[in-house]
Amino acid sequence: MNPPPSPPAPRRRADAAANRARIVQAAREAVAESGDIALNAVAKQAGVGQGTLYRHFPTREDLLAEVYRQEVDELVAAAPALLIEYEPAEALARWFDRVADYARVKRGVLAAVEVAVWRDLTTHSLGPIGDAVTTLLEAGRADGSLRPDVDARDVILLIGYLSRLDDAEWDTRARHLLDVVLDGLRPRT
Repeated sequence: MNPPPSPPAPRRRADAAANRARIVQAAREAVAESGDIALNAVAKQAGVGQGTLYRHFPTREDLLAEVYRQEVDELVAAAPALLIEYEPAEALARWFDRVADYARVKRGVLAAVEVAVWRDLTTHSLGPIGDAVTTLLEAGRADGSLRPDVDARDVILLIGYLSRLDDAEWDTRARHLLDVVLDGLRPRT
């Protein structure tokens, strides 16, 4: 005899879902701007009370983990979407623009959470991000706009330097260095 099916997960009310989305967006902006996140400031920016914030995210780490997961999900989803709209090399260039934004948030999140939390977050994001890079590289290899001898691991290692940039030089260097990487991914003439 089979056990009875589990009841479906409760649906969030529309206002609760909207509150959650505003909280995550406010936290994302706080992390991207300063790398620091004060929960009372996030609640205020999101237009919710402290109780509402804590109902959705019992700890600071829970909130930061959700910000990070959403960043990864959006970054991964961007790769195939960009390939629909742009040629592979241009799609990769635009994806790198998104990588710069992602890396800034990632750096802020990882600086704010305990080591065990950030290890878990990064372990679970490498596979999907590698898959997104592979999708872009394969499309570029197929049309000849990207080198055939580069794989996703190469690209991930190259863009990993973003974590070493100082805040003071982020705006002037991050996208420039991604352009340098992109130039290195194009076939030699």
